[in-house]
Amino acid sequence: MTDERSTSPEPDHDDAPVAVGTSAAEATRRRRVVVVGGGFGGYFAARRLGRKAREHDAVVELVSEGDAMLYQPLLPDVAVGNVEPRTVAVPLTTTLDGVRVRRGLATEVDVENRRLVVEAASGQRTEVDYDILVLAPGSVSRLVDVPGLAEHAIGFKTVAQAMFLRDHVLGRLQAASELRTPDERRALLTFVVVGAGYAGTELVAQMALLTDGLRPVFPMIGDDEVRWVLLDMAPKVMPELGQHLGDDALALLERRGVDVRLETSLAHVREDAVDLTDGSTLECSTVVWCAGVTGNPLVATLGLPTTKGRLVVDTDLGVPGHPEIYAIGDAAAVPDVTADRDDDGKRPLCAPTAQHAMRQGNAVARNVLADLAGQLRTPYRHRDLGLVVDLGGPDAAARPLGIALKGRLAKLVTVGYHWYALPTAKRRARLLTDWALAGRHPDDVSFGMVDRQEARVTGAEPLGGRQEHA
Repeated sequence: MTDERSTSPEPDHDDAPVAVGTSAAEATRRRRVVVVGGGFGGYFAARRLGRKAREHDAVVELVSEGDAMLYQPLLPDVAVGNVEPRTVAVPLTTTLDGVRVRRGLATEVDVENRRLVVEAASGQRTEVDYDILVLAPGSVSRLVDVPGLAEHAIGFKTVAQAMFLRDHVLGRLQAASELRTPDERRALLTFVVVGAGYAGTELVAQMALLTDGLRPVFPMIGDDEVRWVLLDMAPKVMPELGQHLGDDALALLERRGVDVRLETSLAHVREDAVDLTDGSTLECSTVVWCAGVTGNPLVATLGLPTTKGRLVVDTDLGVPGHPEIYAIGDAAAVPDVTADRDDDGKRPLCAPTAQHAMRQGNAVARNVLADLAGQLRTPYRHRDLGLVVDLGGPDAAARPLGIALKGRLAKLVTVGYHWYALPTAKRRARLLTDWALAGRHPDDVSFGMVDRQEARVTGAEPLGGRQEHA
Protein backbone atom coordinates (compact mmCIF):
# COMPACT_ATOMS: atom_id res chain seq x y z
CA MET A 1 0.00 0.00 0.00
CA THR A 2 1.28 3.47 -0.79
CA ASP A 3 0.37 6.72 0.97
CA GLU A 4 1.89 9.01 -1.64
CA ARG A 5 -0.47 10.71 -4.08
CA SER A 6 -0.47 13.97 -5.97
CA THR A 7 -2.82 16.61 -4.63
CA SER A 8 -5.41 16.08 -7.37
CA PRO A 9 -6.73 12.50 -6.92
CA GLU A 10 -9.31 11.71 -4.26
CA PRO A 11 -8.05 9.53 -1.40
CA ASP A 12 -8.93 5.85 -1.42
CA HIS A 13 -11.78 4.93 0.93
CA ASP A 14 -9.75 2.22 2.65
CA ASP A 15 -7.09 4.83 3.41
CA ALA A 16 -9.47 7.18 5.23
CA PRO A 17 -8.44 8.31 8.72
CA VAL A 18 -9.37 6.15 11.69
CA ALA A 19 -10.84 7.84 14.76
CA VAL A 20 -8.50 8.42 17.69
CA GLY A 21 -8.94 5.69 20.27
CA THR A 22 -10.25 3.10 17.79
CA SER A 23 -8.81 -0.31 18.64
CA ALA A 24 -6.74 -2.27 16.15
CA ALA A 25 -9.48 -4.89 15.91
CA GLU A 26 -11.97 -2.23 14.88
CA ALA A 27 -9.70 -0.43 12.42
CA THR A 28 -9.69 -1.24 8.72
CA ARG A 29 -5.99 -0.39 8.52
CA ARG A 30 -3.08 0.47 10.74
CA ARG A 31 -3.47 3.88 12.30
CA ARG A 32 -1.06 6.48 11.08
CA VAL A 33 0.74 8.88 13.43
CA VAL A 34 2.41 11.72 11.53
CA VAL A 35 5.02 13.91 13.21
CA VAL A 36 5.90 17.18 11.48
CA GLY A 37 9.39 18.54 12.07
CA GLY A 38 12.78 16.95 12.63
CA GLY A 39 13.98 19.37 15.30
CA PHE A 40 14.23 18.75 19.03
CA GLY A 41 10.53 18.15 19.70
CA GLY A 42 9.77 16.15 16.56
CA TYR A 43 12.88 14.01 16.86
CA PHE A 44 12.31 12.96 20.46
CA ALA A 45 8.60 12.37 19.85
CA ALA A 46 9.27 10.20 16.80
CA ARG A 47 12.03 8.27 18.54
CA ARG A 48 9.78 7.23 21.41
CA LEU A 49 6.78 6.56 19.19
CA GLY A 50 8.81 4.43 16.78
CA ARG A 51 9.82 2.13 19.58
CA LYS A 52 6.33 1.67 20.99
CA ALA A 53 3.69 2.37 18.30
CA ARG A 54 3.99 -1.05 16.66
CA GLU A 55 2.65 -2.56 19.90
CA HIS A 56 -0.59 -0.68 19.16
CA ASP A 57 -0.74 -1.61 15.46
CA ALA A 58 0.19 1.91 14.38
CA VAL A 59 2.72 3.31 11.92
CA VAL A 60 4.80 6.41 12.57
CA GLU A 61 5.93 8.83 9.89
CA LEU A 62 8.19 11.84 10.36
CA VAL A 63 7.97 14.69 7.86
CA SER A 64 11.20 16.66 7.79
CA GLU A 65 12.68 19.04 5.27
CA GLY A 66 16.19 17.97 6.30
CA ASP A 67 17.72 14.55 6.83
CA ALA A 68 19.10 15.25 10.31
CA MET A 69 18.17 16.70 13.68
CA LEU A 70 20.41 19.74 14.14
CA TYR A 71 21.74 20.40 17.63
CA GLN A 72 21.68 24.18 17.23
CA PRO A 73 23.24 25.18 20.60
CA LEU A 74 26.62 23.98 19.28
CA LEU A 75 26.55 26.04 16.07
CA PRO A 76 28.96 28.65 17.52
CA ASP A 77 31.43 25.79 18.12
CA VAL A 78 31.04 24.80 14.47
CA ALA A 79 31.61 28.39 13.36
CA VAL A 80 34.92 28.68 15.22
CA GLY A 81 36.04 25.20 14.18
CA ASN A 82 35.97 23.51 17.60
CA VAL A 83 33.25 21.03 16.58
CA GLU A 84 32.91 19.27 13.23
CA PRO A 85 29.61 19.84 11.36
CA ARG A 86 28.62 16.15 11.31
CA THR A 87 28.83 16.03 15.10
CA VAL A 88 25.85 18.35 15.52
CA ALA A 89 23.74 16.68 12.80
CA VAL A 90 21.97 13.57 14.11
CA PRO A 91 20.74 11.45 11.14
CA LEU A 92 17.03 10.67 11.14
CA THR A 93 16.74 7.45 9.15
CA THR A 94 19.44 5.51 11.01
CA THR A 95 18.55 6.64 14.54
CA LEU A 96 14.74 6.52 14.47
CA ASP A 97 13.90 2.84 14.67
CA GLY A 98 10.44 2.00 13.37
CA VAL A 99 9.85 5.45 11.86
CA ARG A 100 9.35 6.22 8.20
CA VAL A 101 11.11 9.48 7.32
CA ARG A 102 9.54 11.51 4.53
CA ARG A 103 11.76 14.28 3.16
CA GLY A 104 9.76 17.36 2.38
CA LEU A 105 8.34 20.61 3.70
CA ALA A 106 4.90 20.54 5.32
CA THR A 107 3.10 23.53 3.83
CA GLU A 108 -0.55 23.08 4.76
CA VAL A 109 -2.80 21.17 7.16
CA ASP A 110 -6.38 20.32 6.13
CA VAL A 111 -7.89 19.91 9.59
CA GLU A 112 -11.35 18.85 8.39
CA ASN A 113 -10.06 16.01 6.21
CA ARG A 114 -7.08 15.14 8.40
CA ARG A 115 -4.63 15.64 5.61
CA LEU A 116 -1.18 17.19 5.37
CA VAL A 117 0.31 18.70 2.21
CA VAL A 118 4.05 18.04 1.82
CA GLU A 119 6.24 19.64 -0.82
CA ALA A 120 9.40 17.81 -1.86
CA ALA A 121 12.62 19.55 -2.92
CA SER A 122 11.64 18.77 -6.54
CA GLY A 123 8.46 20.79 -6.10
CA GLN A 124 6.15 17.76 -6.17
CA ARG A 125 3.28 18.10 -3.73
CA THR A 126 1.95 15.07 -1.88
CA GLU A 127 -1.05 14.59 0.41
CA VAL A 128 -0.48 12.56 3.56
CA ASP A 129 -3.44 11.39 5.60
CA TYR A 130 -3.12 11.11 9.36
CA ASP A 131 -5.05 9.71 12.28
CA ILE A 132 -2.96 11.55 14.85
CA LEU A 133 -0.88 14.60 14.00
CA VAL A 134 2.00 15.92 16.10
CA LEU A 135 3.07 19.39 15.01
CA ALA A 136 6.65 20.30 15.83
CA PRO A 137 7.68 22.42 12.82
CA GLY A 138 9.88 24.74 14.85
CA SER A 139 10.19 28.41 14.06
CA VAL A 140 11.54 30.70 11.37
CA SER A 141 13.77 33.75 11.57
CA ARG A 142 11.98 36.88 12.73
CA LEU A 143 12.80 39.61 10.24
CA VAL A 144 11.99 43.28 10.61
CA ASP A 145 11.36 45.52 7.64
CA VAL A 146 14.82 47.11 7.64
CA PRO A 147 15.86 48.05 4.10
CA GLY A 148 18.57 45.72 2.80
CA LEU A 149 18.36 43.26 5.69
CA ALA A 150 17.00 40.30 3.73
CA GLU A 151 19.36 40.95 0.82
CA HIS A 152 22.64 41.35 2.73
CA ALA A 153 22.42 39.78 6.20
CA ILE A 154 23.73 36.30 7.01
CA GLY A 155 21.58 34.00 9.12
CA PHE A 156 22.75 31.70 11.89
CA LYS A 157 20.33 28.77 12.16
CA THR A 158 21.96 26.06 10.04
CA VAL A 159 25.27 24.22 9.67
CA ALA A 160 25.68 25.77 6.22
CA GLN A 161 25.40 29.27 7.67
CA ALA A 162 27.89 28.48 10.45
CA MET A 163 30.38 27.07 7.93
CA PHE A 164 29.92 30.03 5.61
CA LEU A 165 30.50 32.51 8.43
CA ARG A 166 33.77 30.85 9.39
CA ASP A 167 34.99 30.82 5.78
CA HIS A 168 33.78 34.40 5.30
CA VAL A 169 35.66 35.69 8.35
CA LEU A 170 38.84 33.86 7.34
CA GLY A 171 38.51 35.26 3.83
CA ARG A 172 38.11 38.78 5.20
CA LEU A 173 41.26 38.38 7.31
CA GLN A 174 43.20 37.16 4.29
CA ALA A 175 41.91 39.97 2.06
CA ALA A 176 42.52 42.65 4.69
CA SER A 177 46.12 41.52 5.18
CA GLU A 178 46.78 42.55 1.58
CA LEU A 179 45.33 46.06 1.93
CA ARG A 180 47.61 49.03 2.55
CA THR A 181 45.72 51.40 4.82
CA PRO A 182 44.26 50.80 8.30
CA ASP A 183 40.93 52.40 7.30
CA GLU A 184 40.51 49.94 4.44
CA ARG A 185 41.37 47.02 6.68
CA ARG A 186 39.08 48.22 9.45
CA ALA A 187 36.09 48.50 7.10
CA LEU A 188 36.65 44.98 5.80
CA LEU A 189 37.15 43.57 9.31
CA THR A 190 34.08 45.07 10.99
CA PHE A 191 31.58 42.30 11.79
CA VAL A 192 28.12 43.27 13.06
CA VAL A 193 26.02 40.72 14.98
CA VAL A 194 22.40 41.65 15.71
CA GLY A 195 20.80 40.05 18.75
CA ALA A 196 22.26 39.87 22.27
CA GLY A 197 20.34 36.75 23.24
CA TYR A 198 21.89 33.29 23.60
CA ALA A 199 22.84 32.75 19.97
CA GLY A 200 24.22 36.21 19.28
CA THR A 201 26.16 36.50 22.53
CA GLU A 202 27.69 33.04 22.27
CA LEU A 203 28.58 33.65 18.63
CA VAL A 204 30.25 37.01 19.08
CA ALA A 205 32.11 35.85 22.21
CA GLN A 206 33.58 32.83 20.46
CA MET A 207 34.25 34.55 17.13
CA ALA A 208 36.14 37.34 18.89
CA LEU A 209 38.37 34.66 20.41
CA LEU A 210 38.86 33.10 16.98
CA THR A 211 39.99 36.29 15.25
CA ASP A 212 42.22 37.23 18.19
CA GLY A 213 43.84 33.78 18.08
CA LEU A 214 44.48 34.13 14.34
CA ARG A 215 46.24 37.49 14.56
CA PRO A 216 49.75 35.93 14.53
CA VAL A 217 48.87 34.38 11.16
CA PHE A 218 48.12 37.86 9.77
CA PRO A 219 50.80 40.19 11.22
CA MET A 220 49.85 43.02 8.86
CA ILE A 221 46.54 43.46 10.72
CA GLY A 222 46.74 45.88 13.65
CA ASP A 223 45.41 45.35 17.16
CA ASP A 224 42.41 47.66 16.68
CA GLU A 225 41.52 46.75 13.12
CA VAL A 226 39.26 43.74 13.82
CA ARG A 227 35.94 44.90 15.27
CA TRP A 228 33.07 42.76 16.48
CA VAL A 229 29.93 44.82 17.13
CA LEU A 230 26.93 43.40 19.03
CA LEU A 231 23.59 45.22 18.68
CA ASP A 232 20.30 44.76 20.50
CA MET A 233 17.28 46.93 21.23
CA ALA A 234 17.14 45.47 24.75
CA PRO A 235 18.83 47.35 27.61
CA LYS A 236 20.71 44.23 28.80
CA VAL A 237 22.78 41.40 27.40
CA MET A 238 20.91 38.12 27.89
CA PRO A 239 18.46 39.39 30.53
CA GLU A 240 17.42 35.77 31.17
CA LEU A 241 20.73 35.29 32.98
CA GLY A 242 19.77 37.80 35.64
CA GLN A 243 21.43 41.09 36.53
CA HIS A 244 24.66 39.68 37.97
CA LEU A 245 25.50 37.11 35.29
CA GLY A 246 24.31 39.42 32.52
CA ASP A 247 26.69 42.15 33.69
CA ASP A 248 29.51 39.61 33.93
CA ALA A 249 28.86 38.46 30.36
CA LEU A 250 28.88 42.08 29.17
CA ALA A 251 32.17 42.73 30.95
CA LEU A 252 33.69 39.63 29.36
CA LEU A 253 32.65 40.74 25.88
CA GLU A 254 34.15 44.18 26.45
CA ARG A 255 37.42 42.64 27.67
CA ARG A 256 37.58 40.75 24.38
CA GLY A 257 37.17 44.00 22.50
CA VAL A 258 33.54 43.53 21.46
CA ASP A 259 31.72 46.82 20.87
CA VAL A 260 28.36 46.21 22.58
CA ARG A 261 25.66 48.72 21.66
CA LEU A 262 22.42 48.20 23.56
CA GLU A 263 19.10 49.87 22.78
CA THR A 264 20.44 50.12 19.24
CA SER A 265 19.67 48.21 16.05
CA LEU A 266 19.81 48.44 12.28
CA ALA A 267 18.13 51.20 10.32
CA HIS A 268 19.51 50.36 6.87
CA VAL A 269 21.81 47.62 5.56
CA ARG A 270 23.90 48.25 2.47
CA GLU A 271 26.54 46.14 0.77
CA ASP A 272 29.41 48.04 2.37
CA ALA A 273 27.88 49.81 5.40
CA VAL A 274 25.07 49.82 7.95
CA ASP A 275 23.12 52.75 9.36
CA LEU A 276 22.13 52.33 13.01
CA THR A 277 19.11 53.61 14.90
CA ASP A 278 21.33 55.84 17.03
CA GLY A 279 22.22 57.82 13.90
CA SER A 280 25.71 56.41 13.42
CA THR A 281 27.07 54.55 10.39
CA LEU A 282 29.53 51.65 10.32
CA GLU A 283 31.51 50.74 7.26
CA CYS A 284 31.23 46.95 7.07
CA SER A 285 30.27 44.18 4.70
CA THR A 286 29.25 41.55 7.26
CA VAL A 287 25.95 41.49 9.17
CA VAL A 288 24.85 38.37 11.08
CA TRP A 289 21.18 38.23 12.11
CA CYS A 290 20.55 36.47 15.45
CA ALA A 291 17.61 38.62 16.54
CA GLY A 292 15.13 35.93 17.36
CA VAL A 293 12.53 33.70 15.76
CA THR A 294 8.79 33.70 15.23
CA GLY A 295 6.05 31.13 14.69
CA ASN A 296 6.20 28.79 11.72
CA PRO A 297 3.80 29.84 8.92
CA LEU A 298 2.46 26.27 8.83
CA VAL A 299 0.58 27.01 12.06
CA ALA A 300 -1.57 29.65 10.35
CA THR A 301 -2.87 27.13 7.78
CA LEU A 302 -4.83 25.26 10.44
CA GLY A 303 -7.15 28.21 11.08
CA LEU A 304 -7.11 27.48 14.83
CA PRO A 305 -6.56 29.84 17.79
CA THR A 306 -2.98 31.04 18.30
CA THR A 307 -1.01 33.13 20.76
CA LYS A 308 1.89 35.11 19.27
CA GLY A 309 2.01 32.72 16.33
CA ARG A 310 1.91 29.59 18.51
CA LEU A 311 -1.03 27.17 18.57
CA VAL A 312 -3.14 27.25 21.71
CA VAL A 313 -2.90 23.84 23.41
CA ASP A 314 -4.12 22.27 26.64
CA THR A 315 -1.77 21.10 29.38
CA ASP A 316 -1.71 17.65 27.74
CA LEU A 317 -0.29 19.29 24.56
CA GLY A 318 -3.48 18.58 22.63
CA VAL A 319 -5.27 21.22 20.53
CA PRO A 320 -8.67 22.06 22.10
CA GLY A 321 -11.56 20.63 20.11
CA HIS A 322 -9.26 18.45 17.99
CA PRO A 323 -8.22 15.35 19.95
CA GLU A 324 -6.29 14.07 16.93
CA ILE A 325 -3.87 17.06 16.85
CA TYR A 326 -1.00 17.87 19.18
CA ALA A 327 1.50 20.72 19.04
CA ILE A 328 4.83 21.11 20.85
CA GLY A 329 7.98 23.21 20.91
CA ASP A 330 8.07 26.60 19.21
CA ALA A 331 4.75 25.84 17.49
CA ALA A 332 2.78 25.53 20.74
CA ALA A 333 1.67 27.86 23.50
CA VAL A 334 2.03 25.30 26.30
CA PRO A 335 0.74 26.31 29.77
CA ASP A 336 3.41 25.91 32.43
CA VAL A 337 1.67 23.88 35.15
CA THR A 338 4.68 24.27 37.45
CA ALA A 339 4.21 28.07 37.63
CA ASP A 340 1.70 30.10 39.63
CA ARG A 341 -1.33 31.60 37.93
CA ASP A 342 -1.46 35.34 37.28
CA ASP A 343 -4.10 37.75 38.56
CA ASP A 344 -6.43 36.68 35.73
CA GLY A 345 -6.12 33.01 36.69
CA LYS A 346 -3.95 32.13 33.69
CA ARG A 347 -0.71 30.23 33.76
CA PRO A 348 2.37 31.57 31.98
CA LEU A 349 3.57 29.71 28.90
CA CYS A 350 6.58 27.43 28.73
CA ALA A 351 9.52 29.18 27.13
CA PRO A 352 10.22 28.08 23.53
CA THR A 353 13.56 26.50 24.42
CA ALA A 354 15.32 23.31 23.30
CA GLN A 355 15.01 21.97 26.84
CA HIS A 356 11.22 22.21 26.80
CA ALA A 357 10.98 20.93 23.21
CA MET A 358 12.89 17.75 24.07
CA ARG A 359 10.76 17.08 27.16
CA GLN A 360 7.56 17.89 25.30
CA GLY A 361 8.59 15.46 22.56
CA ASN A 362 8.73 12.63 25.08
CA ALA A 363 5.56 13.80 26.80
CA VAL A 364 3.52 14.01 23.60
CA ALA A 365 4.68 10.53 22.65
CA ARG A 366 3.35 9.21 25.94
CA ASN A 367 -0.02 10.81 25.29
CA VAL A 368 -0.21 9.57 21.70
CA LEU A 369 0.48 6.06 22.94
CA ALA A 370 -2.23 6.54 25.56
CA ASP A 371 -4.65 7.54 22.77
CA LEU A 372 -3.76 4.41 20.82
CA ALA A 373 -4.32 2.28 23.89
CA GLY A 374 -7.59 4.00 24.86
CA GLN A 375 -6.07 5.40 28.05
CA LEU A 376 -6.09 8.84 29.67
CA ARG A 377 -3.58 11.53 28.79
CA THR A 378 -1.33 13.20 31.34
CA PRO A 379 -0.38 16.89 31.50
CA TYR A 380 3.07 18.08 30.51
CA ARG A 381 4.99 18.99 33.63
CA HIS A 382 8.62 20.05 33.60
CA ARG A 383 10.29 22.62 35.78
CA ASP A 384 12.98 24.49 33.86
CA LEU A 385 16.39 23.20 34.97
CA GLY A 386 18.09 26.47 34.10
CA LEU A 387 20.25 27.65 31.24
CA VAL A 388 23.83 27.43 30.04
CA VAL A 389 25.78 29.86 27.84
CA ASP A 390 29.17 28.97 26.36
CA LEU A 391 31.32 32.10 26.03
CA GLY A 392 34.34 30.35 24.53
CA GLY A 393 37.69 29.36 26.03
CA PRO A 394 37.35 28.62 29.76
CA ASP A 395 34.40 30.98 30.15
CA ALA A 396 30.69 30.30 30.43
CA ALA A 397 27.63 31.41 32.35
CA ALA A 398 25.07 29.02 33.78
CA ARG A 399 22.08 29.02 36.07
CA PRO A 400 21.34 25.37 36.91
CA LEU A 401 18.37 25.09 39.25
CA GLY A 402 18.56 28.82 39.88
CA ILE A 403 22.19 28.79 41.05
CA ALA A 404 24.31 31.45 39.32
CA LEU A 405 27.65 30.14 38.07
CA LYS A 406 30.39 31.65 35.94
CA GLY A 407 33.91 30.80 34.82
CA ARG A 408 35.30 27.28 34.79
CA LEU A 409 32.59 25.74 36.97
CA ALA A 410 29.94 27.13 34.64
CA LYS A 411 31.98 25.81 31.70
CA LEU A 412 31.96 22.32 33.19
CA VAL A 413 28.19 22.45 33.66
CA THR A 414 27.73 23.79 30.13
CA VAL A 415 29.78 21.17 28.31
CA GLY A 416 28.29 18.46 30.50
CA TYR A 417 24.77 19.52 29.62
CA HIS A 418 25.45 19.65 25.88
CA TRP A 419 27.16 16.27 25.96
CA TYR A 420 24.22 14.72 27.80
CA ALA A 421 21.54 16.37 25.63
CA LEU A 422 23.12 15.43 22.29
CA PRO A 423 21.34 12.26 21.08
CA THR A 424 23.15 8.98 20.32
CA ALA A 425 26.35 7.57 21.77
CA LYS A 426 28.16 8.01 18.46
CA ARG A 427 27.54 11.77 18.38
CA ARG A 428 28.56 12.10 22.03
CA ALA A 429 31.81 10.29 21.31
CA ARG A 430 32.43 12.59 18.33
CA LEU A 431 31.77 15.63 20.50
CA LEU A 432 34.28 14.58 23.15
CA THR A 433 36.86 13.94 20.44
CA ASP A 434 36.21 17.31 18.80
CA TRP A 435 36.59 19.16 22.07
CA ALA A 436 39.73 17.24 22.96
CA LEU A 437 41.37 18.08 19.62
CA ALA A 438 40.24 21.71 19.45
CA GLY A 439 43.27 23.08 21.28
CA ARG A 440 43.99 26.70 22.15
CA HIS A 441 45.31 27.82 18.77
CA PRO A 442 42.75 27.97 15.93
CA ASP A 443 43.68 27.14 12.37
CA ASP A 444 42.94 29.19 9.27
CA VAL A 445 41.64 26.40 7.03
CA SER A 446 38.54 27.27 5.01
CA PHE A 447 36.62 25.17 2.49
CA GLY A 448 34.41 27.53 0.50
CA MET A 449 31.66 24.90 0.30
CA VAL A 450 28.74 27.26 0.96
CA ASP A 451 27.87 30.26 -1.20
CA ARG A 452 26.50 33.49 0.18
CA GLN A 453 23.03 32.92 -1.27
CA GLU A 454 22.57 29.84 0.88
CA ALA A 455 23.93 31.64 3.94
CA ARG A 456 21.63 34.66 3.67
CA VAL A 457 19.14 35.03 6.49
CA THR A 458 16.36 34.00 4.09
CA GLY A 459 18.40 31.65 1.94
CA ALA A 460 18.47 28.60 4.22
CA GLU A 461 14.79 28.72 5.13
CA PRO A 462 12.34 27.59 2.44
CA LEU A 463 9.67 29.75 3.95
CA GLY A 464 11.99 32.72 3.88
CA GLY A 465 11.51 33.76 7.47
CA ARG A 466 8.64 36.00 8.55
CA GLN A 467 8.91 39.75 8.21
CA GLU A 468 7.54 41.96 10.93
CA HIS A 469 7.36 45.73 11.21
CA ALA A 470 10.02 47.26 13.38
